[in-house]
Amino acid sequence: MKRLFLVEPVVALYAFSSFLIYPLVQQYVYRRLWQQLTNTTYPVFDNTSRCSTNSSSSHSSFHQEVQKEASLFSLYTELFSTVPSLIVTLMLVAYSDRGGRKITIIMPLIGTMLYTLTFLAVSFFELNLYLLIGSSILSSLFGGLGTFLGGCFAYIADLCEDDRQKTLRMAGVDMMIGLLSGVAAISTGYFLRAAGFNWPFVTSALCQCLILFYAIFILEETVKKPPRDATTLDRAPQPSALKQMLYGVYQMFAGASQRCRSVLILLILIFTSFSFAYMGGVSLVTLYELNEPLCWTEILIGYGSALSTTVFLTSFVGVSVFTYCGMPKLFIVLIGILSVLSGMILLGFTKTTLVMFLVRVPMFLAIMPFPVLRSMMSKIISKSEQGALFAFLSFTESLTNNVASAVFNSIYAVTVAWYPGFVFLLSAGLCAIPLFFLGVVGLIGVDVPVEKEKTEPAHSGEEDPAEHLNENTPLLS
Repeated sequence: MKRLFLVEPVVALYAFSSFLIYPLVQQYVYRRLWQQLTNTTYPVFDNTSRCSTNSSSSHSSFHQEVQKEASLFSLYTELFSTVPSLIVTLMLVAYSDRGGRKITIIMPLIGTMLYTLTFLAVSFFELNLYLLIGSSILSSLFGGLGTFLGGCFAYIADLCEDDRQKTLRMAGVDMMIGLLSGVAAISTGYFLRAAGFNWPFVTSALCQCLILFYAIFILEETVKKPPRDATTLDRAPQPSALKQMLYGVYQMFAGASQRCRSVLILLILIFTSFSFAYMGGVSLVTLYELNEPLCWTEILIGYGSALSTTVFLTSFVGVSVFTYCGMPKLFIVLIGILSVLSGMILLGFTKTTLVMFLVRVPMFLAIMPFPVLRSMMSKIISKSEQGALFAFLSFTESLTNNVASAVFNSIYAVTVAWYPGFVFLLSAGLCAIPLFFLGVVGLIGVDVPVEKEKTEPAHSGEEDPAEHLNENTPLLS
């Protein structure tokens, strides 16, 4: 069977299968907790708001109590699954420099399928809700979304020689995530209304089986392993995967010049601080929509999730247009951060359904900083260290997102009774951190020409990272 160098179909189907059930997770937990805490069935209506049917103080207190317990449930899930997922992400993606990129794609797919099947069993047999936390820990041992995306971005970096092509293709991956997750999000509400929770989980599991088949039998490997004889006769014994991982991440910083190392660290700080602010706020949107005064139904939540995922498409268009026009990359990142900041401020004061939909408009360019920053960092690092770079990025991104979700869920549980929108204003305020680091990079990295590296390559015969840079070319243009 002829194999293909196309990782995009894997990303697209993974996004569809994940977002088909992602909006359902919080809704399912919310409904089960509602039944446990109130000893009543969850109210389901065909109108646009459940709040209008009962606005008594006792009904309002039920909402606040369920909101608090649901946010704490999300907190426990994130806390217990974070550490194993981070360790596996760092080891697998760094090991992919030697063992191949496909392992970083296949392993998270297996973990996601196990989690989906467990969720199906809990829903179908009405098992204990806290089994979902155990299944989340089990799936994290196979890696997570960070492992999957880290492997996919390293796979693309292997194939792309041109910096512009690399930026656009990485942005294209983000766009495909948005398109397919948007289709899934629209389907979720109607799927839930027509068939309940079980059938979406079945559909998601079938999609994940199809992805596994493609990844194992059709997707071609980009990292070619030397023949066994050559390995044993002509080469020294290879270090262990753990040592290679640690050495690769160390060499990524130690092998660069002082200037490149400083810029790389600043770019990582921008990446992680922006991810913390953005993901922390976004993770609570569904709970906020379920709460008073919005009280959205599953249909409205599906439409809201679908509209939110169009940010991937509009961000891809933005990156493409700005790159084509020759706009500096730092300016593209700046626009994306300001997009999130304005959207979160508006979200913090949202009280009506119309405004909740309009909140998505100023955030249409929110994803632009991620592919641009990945491309900028990839340009600084040599080709032999791409796996180490994306392993480190995936590790920091997963750590940041999980910590952000835990922190923001904790804050939401405390503040939901007096001001539910506080967490979104906090998210907007935290955007000042990446803006500060962005200004520092702009001062030291854009207008000053790059000095050619004087250090020796890490391995004989390997290309020096500085060879990619011209003496008169700005580092981050």
